[in-house]
Amino acid sequence: MRYLPLTTDDRRAMLARIGAPDVDALFRDVPKSALTSLSTFDLPDTQGELEVERHMSKLAARNTAAGAAPFFCGAGAYKHHVPSAVDHLIQRSEFLTSYTPYQPEIAQGTLQYLFEFQTQVALLTGMEVANASLYDGSTATAEAVLMAQRITKRGKAILSGGLHPHYAETVETVAGLFGTMQRTAVTPGSAEDIIALIDDETACVVVQSPDVFGLIRNLRPIADAAHARGALLIAVVTEIVSLGLLEPPGAQGADIVAAEGQSIGNGLNFGGPYVGLFATREKFLRQMPGRLCGETVDVEGRRGYVLTLSTREQHIRREKATSNICTNSGLCCLAFTIHLSLLGEEGLTRLARINHAKAVALAAKLAALPGVEVLPSAFFNEFTVKLPKPAAPIVEALAAKGVIAGVPVSRLLPRDASVQNLLILAATETNTDDDFDALVGALKGAI
Repeated sequence: MRYLPLTTDDRRAMLARIGAPDVDALFRDVPKSALTSLSTFDLPDTQGELEVERHMSKLAARNTAAGAAPFFCGAGAYKHHVPSAVDHLIQRSEFLTSYTPYQPEIAQGTLQYLFEFQTQVALLTGMEVANASLYDGSTATAEAVLMAQRITKRGKAILSGGLHPHYAETVETVAGLFGTMQRTAVTPGSAEDIIALIDDETACVVVQSPDVFGLIRNLRPIADAAHARGALLIAVVTEIVSLGLLEPPGAQGADIVAAEGQSIGNGLNFGGPYVGLFATREKFLRQMPGRLCGETVDVEGRRGYVLTLSTREQHIRREKATSNICTNSGLCCLAFTIHLSLLGEEGLTRLARINHAKAVALAAKLAALPGVEVLPSAFFNEFTVKLPKPAAPIVEALAAKGVIAGVPVSRLLPRDASVQNLLILAATETNTDDDFDALVGALKGAI
């Protein structure tokens, strides 16, 4: 029996309040090809748990896991080795039972790792304060733009052409309601002239480094130009392992850093969940979204942890909230914290060096192929190559041969005909010489 609590008058009143003529108007953004006029669907009859499990197992078997083949995908999601100790430790009772940090007397385990997570993120990014994580890198970037708009009381945001297209689309969807978004032209392998676009209406400039094509960007000149016009620089990092080698954004003048932390402690998992990192200058602390965990002492002088700032709708009145974030990526940031603690500063640097060396070796092998050009002049563990043929069919052909050969740029920018021959590849510590040989051999036959 269906439960329909709203009467016709209720629906009419709601539509009148939001200014929609009818219910169909609420679905105007849904493509017509996705709509149906059917009142019933041709679904199978009810099945038992065993039958459903068998069916789902067959569907899952059609996927190719990242560890089942030579794997070179990146573009914001990276295959790294996660020690088994991480999975073991996140299941300890201190973390499983201490679910909510709203009750500090029974949630010290949760609060302590959130505090340590914030410390790690602040050190990694070179910033003064970090929050207790956001959903993922793209929504963290959108929150950063909203924060910049609040601080500067301006609406214009300049989005670098090297910003991951999915991140840019998220920013435009979330922050575009409060201002104008201006994307620069896509310039694979080279730095576009962002500085010329900064004016007195600019709230922020959003620059990714390494960018979506792999190019390492010098943020200092952009930061100086933005600050001279009263704007903020938002630095975006999709591959957080890169900060094991590269100068942190904070040291280059960034005001806000939004990053994706999936590479540390979190597997690919066919698309998530991931963990958004967010850090800023202390002077902007009260405009930071999400929540902050702090260290204190109790009445007996013992160290303890509490939530100190939670400027989200769940905690304060909506008109004073900086965000409507419901939670943080608690389990994912716990995995991040444990993995990074196991690595330590020296281990992270060594891991980053291995990643860079692997990518340099792969780039050299690919550059030796006739008709293949490596575009970025400086990269970390990811780079873009220009092939003599469209990249998407080649990737499909290599996948059929058991090699996952990267991400065609045309998948990220489907309406841009100029990127058809571009392919993004990433090499991490998990790739072997045999993987490189398999890719180069298969690619040689495909082009």
